[in-house]
Amino acid sequence: MITRRAFALVVLCTAALAVPARASDAIDEIRQLISDQTAAWNRGDLEGFMAGYAHTDTLRFASGGTITYGWEPTLKRYQAHYPDRTAMGVLSLEVIDVTVLAPDAAVAFGRWKLVRVKDAPHGLFTLVLRHEAAEWRIIADHTSLATE
Repeated sequence: MITRRAFALVVLCTAALAVPARASDAIDEIRQLISDQTAAWNRGDLEGFMAGYAHTDTLRFASGGTITYGWEPTLKRYQAHYPDRTAMGVLSLEVIDVTVLAPDAAVAFGRWKLVRVKDAPHGLFTLVLRHEAAEWRIIADHTSLATE
């Protein structure tokens, strides 16, 4: 017969082993979301790129000293800044780190670079993600442009 102490130890060990597996799955899913965004961008599909963002009014996008709230206004901002394939260039996103904060919350940090005919802007990004309805979505994006 199993004692309460032994049972508690088995439960704790099982839970401890399960957490990294879930965190690992979350990291893989988030990396895939960012990869899917990159592919959509490079197809010229801004709405496909935006599919990685939470379709809410509380989405926050900060870049270039401005803050945009909401999915639709963020899409419109992207459309204004990148009106055609030439302006969009070829995007690469390098995920440096994904930190799972909770089963439904994570932060991704990385580098971005656009290669265009006349320039190659680049910088860093920090994404806050939430897991809802069986999928990860970006709820806040802070993207910076490197000056060097």
